[in-house]
Amino acid sequence: MELYDAIGSRRSYRFLQPDKPVEQKKIQKMLEAARLASFWGNVCALRAVVVDKFTATPEQKEALFALVQGWQLQRAPVVIVWWLDWQALEEQGDRLKELVRCRATGVDEEAAIEHLDTQLIPFFEAVRPHIMTTGLTEFDCGQGVAQATLVAMQEGLGCCCLGTPNEDKIKAALGLPDSGKVIVLQCVGYPAEGKEAGGQRPRLPFERMYALNSSDTPFPRDAKVVEELEETRMLQTPSPLPDREAELQRLKKELDLPDDA
Repeated sequence: MELYDAIGSRRSYRFLQPDKPVEQKKIQKMLEAARLASFWGNVCALRAVVVDKFTATPEQKEALFALVQGWQLQRAPVVIVWWLDWQALEEQGDRLKELVRCRATGVDEEAAIEHLDTQLIPFFEAVRPHIMTTGLTEFDCGQGVAQATLVAMQEGLGCCCLGTPNEDKIKAALGLPDSGKVIVLQCVGYPAEGKEAGGQRPRLPFERMYALNSSDTPFPRDAKVVEELEETRMLQTPSPLPDREAELQRLKKELDLPDDA
């Protein structure tokens, strides 16, 4: 039930307490969860730089700012810059062999290593430029960020992911290599709003999003399963909750927010 509740509560918390530091042990737990996420070819290309508002240089903090939703980046006590290191793909052969040697795959170790050397590794090296265009690597980076977000929720933190037009500026300020690609900036801190954050966000109808066997056949949605998920709080009260307007006015005053926040 705790997992279901965490998923149901995993909404963006845009309003964070700007003056309350986040303990490094909680950030570490987020990073540990991201490290353990599944990744194609075991390449583990997801990286992160944690920018702490209270210890980062002015140049590092300024590099994160963007005109769109910049107030979130300015007020968040922590911003995790999640980035992808394309250089990691060049180590894929060694990473696949590591899976065999730890006996995660390959019934016969010697035969599996030979198969990697003669077939799989040459194949992946040949198609690497194509793989880099498919979005698969970015997708698996997203799995790591998702796991980190669930851990943050369990630790009582709020998160909100933002894109950025400042990739070159960020890479220079944080010392990222040329092989790096900034994926997303994740604001992290203690929520300044209630846990419900105004209610569960609206989403498209289930039947419109998922299909069975053919895209024109909606996946059947069992009402009993919906009821079970409501009981375990994966499905929660939809927004807006009755007191949301008053909460937004309070947040505007306390956090000195712009009218368009």
